[in-house]
Amino acid sequence: MERYASDTERDDTPLLQRAEEERVQRAPACGSSRYGLAVLSSFGFFVVYSLRVNLSVAMVDMLNNTQSDTNHSSSVCPAHANPPRPKHNHTAASVYNWDSETQGWILGSFFYGYILTQILGGYLAGRWGPKWLMGLGILGTVFFTLLTPVAADLGAKYLIAVRVLEGIGEGVTFPAMYTMWASWAPPLERSRLLTISYIGAQLGTVISLPLSGQICFYLDWTYVFYIFGAIGLVWFVLWTFLAFDSPNTHPRISEQERLYITNSLKNELSTSAGYIPWRAILTSGPLWAIVVAHFSYNWTFYTLLTLLPTYMKEVLGFSIQQNGMLSALPYIGCVVLAVLSGQLADHLRETCLVRTVTVRKVFSIVAVFLVAVGYTGCDYTLAVTFLTLSSALGGVSASGFNINHLDIAPSYAGILLGITNTFATIPGMVGPVIARTLTQQNTIEEWQTVFYIAAGINLFGATVYTLFGRGDVQPWAVHTSYNHGD
Repeated sequence: MERYASDTERDDTPLLQRAEEERVQRAPACGSSRYGLAVLSSFGFFVVYSLRVNLSVAMVDMLNNTQSDTNHSSSVCPAHANPPRPKHNHTAASVYNWDSETQGWILGSFFYGYILTQILGGYLAGRWGPKWLMGLGILGTVFFTLLTPVAADLGAKYLIAVRVLEGIGEGVTFPAMYTMWASWAPPLERSRLLTISYIGAQLGTVISLPLSGQICFYLDWTYVFYIFGAIGLVWFVLWTFLAFDSPNTHPRISEQERLYITNSLKNELSTSAGYIPWRAILTSGPLWAIVVAHFSYNWTFYTLLTLLPTYMKEVLGFSIQQNGMLSALPYIGCVVLAVLSGQLADHLRETCLVRTVTVRKVFSIVAVFLVAVGYTGCDYTLAVTFLTLSSALGGVSASGFNINHLDIAPSYAGILLGITNTFATIPGMVGPVIARTLTQQNTIEEWQTVFYIAAGINLFGATVYTLFGRGDVQPWAVHTSYNHGD
């Protein structure tokens, strides 16, 4: 029976030897299939998040606020000057009389479907392959996105149902992609590849928020869903012909790269047919540390993601055209720091030989900073600056707990991501509802409470992860039988 040392003894013990072997055998990155997959999957996550967040901006224009659209009299702070909107879009689309509670349920409904397919997605990806699971999941979301205007006209309940179905489709995407990366990402390139891949989610937010605002301003809110739905169809065609489950099934990969990837994973990855150590997984302390960190980070992320456009309009008085751009600023910073942190994380592990767990924890600690935006009052510049800094620092989590699933159990990364993302979806379900319930009058004091709650949950999550997180492959994730890439 294989002997397993303690975390202190085992954590990255073979890192120096692995680094030397991979430097000799490493396949070039430029033009490689693994980096091509990173770019293609990044486009996929761009679509995923575009379809997820566009409703946040469109919602501002879907509400029957004729008076406030004219002079912004309903905002807490003085309104900002804005050019008159084109006349043709005032009657081009319907508007609705939804109260703040209904808005909260609509914005959170996506996550009620999203939570249902997290663990199932990880299981199906490991059993049937991740390519088609991810592709069809996003295609389903695209289909229901295109139906959004019709559902909204039928009533809030129909819109909620469509958003739930969108969530079901998107719920399999992250577990499926984690499963794919378990077969594609060499350990010492893991941070780089996954950062490139998942940066698409941030780019989807960064681009879709301002673009949705412009679409609403010059056309009407219905085109938000039609345009992003069409982009999703383009991605699906590319994914169908260019993505493959593993290096061994890719018809155009070079032999040098195929051997490099499979050899780098031979000591980590095991795919014993039908074997999933559920008891060991569910009792793993390092996994539950990731669960807590993921939950706490998502509380802030989803609260801002769904309600920042509302805050920009109802409190700071920004119009629909200004709203999308300003709401995107925090995520622009997030993208920049996520890319830089991914490069720095791999550099620290490979060149400086810093222990994996140390790198993961440091980057997650940095991500907990959440400034008290509610205390900026009507200082617009300071409010936007603090929001940007807060979300930007959260971008380094891409090299923190987000990648830690692959560190502790690459064979079951998709299932682990499904478990952690199931718990991490709960903030998306309840966060917008709680926040809108607390901010029915949209006063600065009400929003301060929302930011206080988010900051407290973030601090708790960072503390737990720092104490109990690990960076080495866990004993239950490795088996003596090895059959990779079939």
